Amino acid sequence: MENTEKLPLWRKLVYGSGDLGFSMNNSIITAFFSVFMVTVVGMPPGLVAIIFIVGRSWDFINDPIIGHLSDRTRTRWGRRRPFLLFGAIPFGLSFILLWLGPNFNQTGLIIYYSLAYIVYEALATTVYMPYFALTPELTEDYDERTKLTSFRMMFNIIGSLTAYILPLLIIGNDWTQATKQGVLIMAIVAAGIAATPLFAVFFGTREKKEYQQEKLPKFFPSLKAAFKNRPFVFGAMMYLFTWMTIIVVESNLQFFIIHVLKRQSQSMIIMVSIFVTAIFALPIWNWVSKHWNKRYAYIGGVAFWAVVMMVLIFMTPQTPFWLILILCIMAGIGVSAAQVLPWSIIPDAIEWEEWKTGERHEGMLYSLITLMGKVGMAIAQPVGLLILQFTGFVEGQGVVQPPSALTGVRLVMGPLPALLLTSGIIMAFLYPLSRNEHHRIVEELRQRRIERKLKRAENKPLPGVSEPAQ
Repeated sequence: MENTEKLPLWRKLVYGSGDLGFSMNNSIITAFFSVFMVTVVGMPPGLVAIIFIVGRSWDFINDPIIGHLSDRTRTRWGRRRPFLLFGAIPFGLSFILLWLGPNFNQTGLIIYYSLAYIVYEALATTVYMPYFALTPELTEDYDERTKLTSFRMMFNIIGSLTAYILPLLIIGNDWTQATKQGVLIMAIVAAGIAATPLFAVFFGTREKKEYQQEKLPKFFPSLKAAFKNRPFVFGAMMYLFTWMTIIVVESNLQFFIIHVLKRQSQSMIIMVSIFVTAIFALPIWNWVSKHWNKRYAYIGGVAFWAVVMMVLIFMTPQTPFWLILILCIMAGIGVSAAQVLPWSIIPDAIEWEEWKTGERHEGMLYSLITLMGKVGMAIAQPVGLLILQFTGFVEGQGVVQPPSALTGVRLVMGPLPALLLTSGIIMAFLYPLSRNEHHRIVEELRQRRIERKLKRAENKPLPGVSEPAQ
């Protein structure tokens, strides 16, 4: 590829930093919101599942709309970056709404938290969907995109790690002793951390000007084009099943540590071991995808993670901590593959669409990816909660869970993730775009652009020469 496609290290770091806030906020919600609602607020898991379903339903409409708007946006700052500038602070403030503890009855709590969730997800989509859509606009290089995604995932994993450490530092190791005031302080600090990097991304990145000159896309043709894009469809399904796995594991990990392993005092060490390992494993998957193939790297990485999760659920309070730690480190290697590889595959489908149709719909495609993530969350987290409900999980602080509930926790930490990851592997086998084919497509697109520029130059009148009279 041309040198102009290679991004400097500082720009990769600046762009990647934007994902810290999204990851941290979403991981805090995924890992602790259910625990907060069941343990601190005192709502049954089944009612919390209703909040997740209702609160996320709006995103099924919201995401494609925002994606389409960013495709049609034309400003001196670009198509995507204005959303980061003006949406950062509202995004941070909306996160705080989720962690207020109003003294309502159960019906009032369901209504309040559902509305708060709708507001948060709407404002979050306004900033993180355009942010994701920047990836293919910064570089067209197949391997450079993997590197760029690796930097983003490095901050994504740091955000996930922060999501576990920050609440534990402010609230403490034991959520059964948490207070509403401590939870609110945590939310305010997290909101400030989440909003700040978005300003750095706005000032530190630049969009390609030629994409600003494209004709304004229409909504339904863009939507139709996405579903005809075979690389995108299979890549999106890989992302969906992988993301559902991450959600299931994150949202039930605290229950697993507290009630199955009974190691609340060591929960921070367990979290750190998983996510620090995932950060250090990113270069491994970067190297594997460069010297092998993105989809084969994905298959190997998530298959390894599935096996580790099936082994981990057999751990008990009597299991030596060093063995638990080794399994957590091994899980971190799998988490790293699951984080970086699906996202690095998606941008390649955008060139395939341009090669096939002559049009680009980055905003629409990334909005559908974020929508798939919301669908995954709307399914995976309630399913986990309902499994806990049906197996007899008892809400409240200071309770002893029955054996059936412990079995339910093990089910959502082992067999369910393994099933989801196997589905992702099947989609990876069906993914149609190889490294060599993508290189060929990008080169052909480059030649087309050169020809269009030459044609425009030929039709442009020389300076000082007027057009002939008609």
